[in-house]
Amino acid sequence: MGELVVNMFMSLDGVLQGPGGPDEDGEGGFEYGGWQAPYFDEESGKVIADHIAGLEALLLGRRTYEIFAAYWPKQPAENPIAARLNGAPKYVASRTLDTVGWANSRLIQSDVAEAVARVKGEFGRVDVIGSGNLVQTLLRNDLVDRLNLWVYPVLLGSGKRLFAEGTVPTALRLVESATFSKGAVHLIYERAGKPTFGSMA
Repeated sequence: MGELVVNMFMSLDGVLQGPGGPDEDGEGGFEYGGWQAPYFDEESGKVIADHIAGLEALLLGRRTYEIFAAYWPKQPAENPIAARLNGAPKYVASRTLDTVGWANSRLIQSDVAEAVARVKGEFGRVDVIGSGNLVQTLLRNDLVDRLNLWVYPVLLGSGKRLFAEGTVPTALRLVESATFSKGAVHLIYERAGKPTFGSMA
């Protein structure tokens, strides 16, 4: 069974919506698109690019798929991130799409947990980028092996959040961390079973 890695860019208050640009995702009246850009630097960009270079397959929810499919195929072929995302096998979990036109994409319309378990069996590493609603389904079904989180020093106050109401209580183990010049913090967690509790008294 391969490893499923969730990759997420998020504000300090957990908002994941629209990091890449003003028009990326205005759903629900979200007005803060592009909030990641002021904190992007060459060093963190290289870490992100190196990680993407190593993905074997990509798993996306409908909304993130639509954003990516409208952007990455139009980028220059010499862009290494575009080349990897465009060339990688892609699996799209959606109840509303009938077809997926981005090259190498396949639609998951049946039982998501069962389908994702099969995909994990076919690859050494499957990456999820964004796709907050899908991530909740994956967590509920114990399918996430690693959380690759990029946290930025900004509070947005509204927008879609990664760990919203209904998140399954889960213990995590920090396996790697790094900070970057403009304030980004990179945190990599592995799941560590159920939370344990005690007293500080």
